[in-house]
Amino acid sequence: MPELPEVEVVRRGLAEHVVGRRISTAQLLGQRVARRHEGGPADLAARVRQAQVLAADRRGKYLWLVLDPPDDDPHALVMHLGMSGQLLVEPPDAPREKHLHATLDFDDDGPQLRFVDQRTFGGLALTPLLPDAHRRAAGAGAPDASRSAAEHGHGIPQPVAHIAPDPLEDAFDRPTVIRTMKSKNVAVKRLLLDQGVVSGIGNIYADEALWRAGVHGRRPASALTRPAIGRLLDHAAAVMREALAQGGTSFDALYVNVNGASGYFDRSLDAYGQTGRPCPRCGGPIRREEFMNRSSHYCPRCQTVPRVRA
Repeated sequence: MPELPEVEVVRRGLAEHVVGRRISTAQLLGQRVARRHEGGPADLAARVRQAQVLAADRRGKYLWLVLDPPDDDPHALVMHLGMSGQLLVEPPDAPREKHLHATLDFDDDGPQLRFVDQRTFGGLALTPLLPDAHRRAAGAGAPDASRSAAEHGHGIPQPVAHIAPDPLEDAFDRPTVIRTMKSKNVAVKRLLLDQGVVSGIGNIYADEALWRAGVHGRRPASALTRPAIGRLLDHAAAVMREALAQGGTSFDALYVNVNGASGYFDRSLDAYGQTGRPCPRCGGPIRREEFMNRSSHYCPRCQTVPRVRA
């Protein structure tokens, strides 16, 4: 499943190729692509017609376009990528993909935006924008001009409002997250994956951050010092920035940017997916274990297994 860097790569592509354009028509193929939209595909297609795309935004692994319809306040077109969703910018006359579920055409007759989803877990939904309570609470200052629309005052989509800010946002409140994690007597990896505590960190980058910090994922967060939790969060942010610089992590052809290109951070992974290979730090073999119906990868020398598992 795509994590923060992969979704941010797509967001940047949308910001470059779609923001500022006006939607002329939308075509949704089948009911499933709009199952999260209360009015169904016909209603969604009608409501986005003639809307201008004001911004492309993201929080954690959630992605949306801020739309300004002619007769309504700005809304968010939330794009759930699911397990295999792709957003591709292609000429309207390009051959249609086998698993194409939606197209957006624009009034400038330029490239269209296509939503392709092989496994059909993703979809589109038009939702209201709400004030971002997380940003107000954090008291964040002026954001970078290339960052999110939520940070520029457009707000947050209703289905995303409960998601905590991610480590790459200005609204990320590092001291509060450290205090929250320190107060929990549960496995620290479980908290890294909890989108209500800190968003955007998935299994890949949790394993990489834990390896860099020398912390086993099953160690109780309450057993770590606050500085240790802070370093772990910093490692998570650092590894995601590095992955972003390399286009994200692509293990197959499903995870691509809007031009269809794959990322190559998988070549730089130190722990995740490296079972049996030598640890880059100590030379011991990387091990794999089951955790929350996922695979965890760690070095038993560098990341001591806790005696009591959380």
